[in-house]
Amino acid sequence: MTLAYLGLGSNLGDRLNNLHRALNLVQERGSTIRATSSVYETTAVYLNESDPPQPDFLNAVCAVDTELRVRELLSALKQIEREMGRVPSERWGPRIIDLDILLFGDEILEAEDLVIPHPELIKRNFVMIPLLEIIPGLDLPSGEPLSVYCDPKDPGVRLSGLDLS
Repeated sequence: MTLAYLGLGSNLGDRLNNLHRALNLVQERGSTIRATSSVYETTAVYLNESDPPQPDFLNAVCAVDTELRVRELLSALKQIEREMGRVPSERWGPRIIDLDILLFGDEILEAEDLVIPHPELIKRNFVMIPLLEIIPGLDLPSGEPLSVYCDPKDPGVRLSGLDLS
């Protein structure tokens, strides 16, 4: 059994329902939800001024116990995204659901199709803030504390008042 942390995000349709449905499908695929963070409303990340505007995201993080290997978990998450209606589109564009493996036990993996810890983890307050909510004092597999990278007062990451439990 491996403890993994997943990031969830949605900015299309019924965003909260999308997060709930994704959590249910994660459990149906052989992982047990151990904890979920609060739900945060976050401003979409824009890489440059020419990116089209898009709705704000709802984001959360969950801890799961899984018997799946890391690539099996990735495959299950991609299958859930497709099942929920996500279609390949522009990178960083709007999406009905986005599921990412943030951490997988204490593994460090750098492959062409999968990097663990997630390569954008330490750049995304909308992931770090909820992750540190459910596991304060979290150290990365490298031994570094995640909190040194996080700005807990990022104005683009706001508690939504919505609940996943």
